[in-house]
Amino acid sequence: MSKPLLRALKGETLSTPPFWFMRQAGRYLPEYRKIRKQSKNFLDFCYTPDLAVEVTLQPLRRYGMDGAILFSDILVVPDALGQKVEFIEGRGPVLEALDGMESLSKLSRDGLHDHLAPVYETVRTLAREIPDTTTLIGFAGAPWTVAVYMVQGQGGTDCEKIKSWATNAPDEFERLIELLVDATADYLLEQVKNGAQVLQLFDSWAGLLEGDQFRRWIIEPNRAIVEKVRESAPDIPVIGFPRKVGDRYEEFVTETGVRGISLDSDVSVDWAAGTLQKKCTVQGNLDNQLLIEGGPALDEGVNKILTALSGGPFIFNLGHGILPQTPPGNVGRVADIIKAWGR
Repeated sequence: MSKPLLRALKGETLSTPPFWFMRQAGRYLPEYRKIRKQSKNFLDFCYTPDLAVEVTLQPLRRYGMDGAILFSDILVVPDALGQKVEFIEGRGPVLEALDGMESLSKLSRDGLHDHLAPVYETVRTLAREIPDTTTLIGFAGAPWTVAVYMVQGQGGTDCEKIKSWATNAPDEFERLIELLVDATADYLLEQVKNGAQVLQLFDSWAGLLEGDQFRRWIIEPNRAIVEKVRESAPDIPVIGFPRKVGDRYEEFVTETGVRGISLDSDVSVDWAAGTLQKKCTVQGNLDNQLLIEGGPALDEGVNKILTALSGGPFIFNLGHGILPQTPPGNVGRVADIIKAWGR
């Protein structure tokens, strides 16, 4: 059967655009919170296929999205490489921070696939269980963004430590990025072997960098992964998400070879339609705060995006993930507006 999301990524303009939402499986859903209690911690949750499959399917049952994104986390890769990763309630992910070449030398790709076998089992099961018209999306964090957590030890910091390493010892730092390029490509291709039909690379911290550093640590690693995927799985589209990079989205699209680009909420949809949509499929970019607010402001925001971007290859999504305090009814409202569009 026809999969609208795949058609959009092949460059088709659909009268009713396909949609899915980042973090569509999450704490805003009561059924998710109920399942989450069955795991001792978040990593255990990600590595328990029965639970990961169930929470991936929950939003599909409620809202009928065109995409089902694997339930996992970008930090399973450093965990599989041998770095200590913990998720602490109320604080988020905490890693045993890398402090240079000595700690980097302790990381290895040797056991990557064995460690991530439960994730691949989740992908295999989802490939069987999602509806025929739904596209299964695999994902990973892009190297720079994963490196931020590995070097800083957590997110939400000023990132001075990683900036210093990348600036003062770039050849040393490149060893980490190269390790992450290879591990990430291996991980994504294994997801494809198990049934993923689209891949998204999340570069949530891309906006920290400019100029030559943007090219070296954002453009080049993303391009290398896209090329590795294309060599082994030429029909699998990759969506890039270099968050908060402004007009550098255009350079990212042109230089990396992604088939789709996911836009954060700061991007002008009119600019995206005139500049990016001529080059690839665009995805986005509803403000997740509007999704919390609901009402006329939400309707207006959704309709503005649909009006601007539905004239070309387009996938409706958010500019960032659904937040825990989001009313589930507001998500349903957006789904209803999209489904009615063009009919």
